[in-house]
Amino acid sequence: MTTKKTALITGANKGIGFETARQLLQLGYFVFIGSRDRERGLKAVEELKKTGFTDIDLLEIDVTNLLSVQHAREELGAKISKLDVLINNAGITGEMPQNASSISLDNLRTVYETNFFGVIQVTQHFLELMKKSDEPRIVNVSSDLGSLTNHSNPDYEFYDVKLTAYCSSKTAVNTFTVMLAYELKDTHFKINSVNPGFTATDLNGHTGYQTVEQGTKAIIKYATIDQNGPSGKFFGDGLEIAW
Repeated sequence: MTTKKTALITGANKGIGFETARQLLQLGYFVFIGSRDRERGLKAVEELKKTGFTDIDLLEIDVTNLLSVQHAREELGAKISKLDVLINNAGITGEMPQNASSISLDNLRTVYETNFFGVIQVTQHFLELMKKSDEPRIVNVSSDLGSLTNHSNPDYEFYDVKLTAYCSSKTAVNTFTVMLAYELKDTHFKINSVNPGFTATDLNGHTGYQTVEQGTKAIIKYATIDQNGPSGKFFGDGLEIAW
């Protein structure tokens, strides 16, 4: 049983999740790589171990599958007595195009299963383990594309990127962040939505102009904030983002 602070990151076998794991390891955390695919998860763990990290383990978890989440919770509970950090990073963009007038409900449901319902399902199942931490932190990886203020502003950099399923799923995640943070406002929990920015990952076909190191910066900041830090807010690139 580890005495170090512990962190679980969903979708951590690649991209921003993987880099977040690497940076938390550098900060001395014991990190659990949450991965839907066991082989890819093991490969990520081995890759990090090759660079000298040892406080790392795989947690096989499909955020859309209730039995998988329940099994992961049982497995983690058998290994650690408390969970200090939960980073809900797993996400998908969905099929394109996503015009509001013609997007299929199947496409919408698929995106929401991972990006929204998956976040809630994982959070609810691991909440009791987090309540045993002195400084529990939840980071819901969102996107500035989920900001309705941005989508109403013609000067917004990505004003023309109207992806009905993806954007609205992130708006919904932000709502969950606000509601959960309010519910737990009298506890030690700090719960925030974080926008990594337009980062080059598989999610966007590596078209983003930020590196994963840059995209992870805000996630690390709000995963490790002290008791004076904010809760129930939306941040990116060091600044608060309008809902």
